[in-house]
Amino acid sequence: MLLFNFYTMFNTLSDKIERAFKVLKGQGKITEINVAETMKEVRKALLDADVNYKVAKQFTDTIKEKALGQNVLTSVSPGQLLIKITHDELAQLMGGERTDIKLNNNPTIILMSGLQGSGKTTFSGKLANHLKTKRGKNPLLVACDIYRPAAIDQLHVLGEQIGVEVFSDRDNKDPVDISRKAIKQAKENGNSVVIIDTAGRLAIDEQMMNEIAKVKKEIKPDEILFVVDAMTGQDAVNTAKAFNDRLDFDGVVLTKLDGDTRGGAALSIKSIVNKPIKFVGTGEKMDAIDVFHPERMADRILGMGDVVTLVERAQEQFNEEEARKLSKKIAKNQFGFNDFLAQLQQIKKMGNIKDLVGMIPGVGKAVKDMDINEDAFKSIEAIIYSMTPQEREKPELLNGSRRARIAKGSGTNIQEVNKLIKQFDETRKMMRMMQDKNAMAKMMRNMPKMGQ
Repeated sequence: MLLFNFYTMFNTLSDKIERAFKVLKGQGKITEINVAETMKEVRKALLDADVNYKVAKQFTDTIKEKALGQNVLTSVSPGQLLIKITHDELAQLMGGERTDIKLNNNPTIILMSGLQGSGKTTFSGKLANHLKTKRGKNPLLVACDIYRPAAIDQLHVLGEQIGVEVFSDRDNKDPVDISRKAIKQAKENGNSVVIIDTAGRLAIDEQMMNEIAKVKKEIKPDEILFVVDAMTGQDAVNTAKAFNDRLDFDGVVLTKLDGDTRGGAALSIKSIVNKPIKFVGTGEKMDAIDVFHPERMADRILGMGDVVTLVERAQEQFNEEEARKLSKKIAKNQFGFNDFLAQLQQIKKMGNIKDLVGMIPGVGKAVKDMDINEDAFKSIEAIIYSMTPQEREKPELLNGSRRARIAKGSGTNIQEVNKLIKQFDETRKMMRMMQDKNAMAKMMRNMPKMGQ
């Protein structure tokens, strides 16, 4: 299954901007000539990424204006200074700061809008799952697409998948009435959030706009989110403007951010409609939803990684009690393959491996062209599952005949089994060393000698 990620989406743009900054490499100061040359390349890179022309021009003009006349510190090169200014302006272009959805009322009413095919129904499910698992809310999903029975069925399937109740009335052809009844039920049943999935069309039309405007007027939602397919590039921005003119929505959701998306919608939409991007859809699974952080996105576009998001994802899988137990096992040299497998499962839950590696500063560009196989863990899991419970607990039992049996049982070969056991032994030694302060101190003392 294809997992979409922002890093892939902005790879080409990131490379082109990096090449633009090379114009300043080795130069002693910022001048009008070298800045103009650099900004010309940056503007070209933005236009190639399908950024709106006016937005790209204003963006580069602002950077040029801020860069000229600035004194360059002796510890900072002209290129570094321009990257800093560009980073800050990129973050500003995408909204400056993270903008949260409003969850003040009980129940909070969230109205979803967008064209058919934008991923609106799927995102409604993702948002319900996010609010339930991350924010402790009790959401109710409401099927208000009175034209497409498949959308109602889809919402019910998603609701069952994430354990969230879905309200629908297939015989009712009035979305306002369906919404009212759903809100009444939510109040009676103690649902803290109501997410209303409305009908979409293949193109903007007057009937569609009148219908959703009527729903807005009657139910007075606390939050209106506009869901847009980022793959449509500048069309996404134009559609957002048309919807905003009628609905005055509160925020944008960008979906379908795959490797073919050039990133123009994310960089243009805030400037055109003056509404923040609040969420992004980052894959097909129900947990593939990210809160949008402009600063972090600017980091990633400029190849600076995204350590904060990486740490946050790790913390979501972190269990203090389990960590304490694991620490005791490591101290007693009882760390076995079951523990190794548990750690592997936690890493997998954090998301796409290439995406995770791309969040590490300086590493992203090195792996962007590498084919990192998401199925690589399968052979490791197969090998471990082919061990007996005793072998998993006591890896030292794994002699030649046992290894041959495991290779046969896992559908791998003896070399793969030996490689995994060697990596496991090295991991176990490193874990013990990190717990042993004396061993760590000795290693640090020996480091200068290793370089001699």
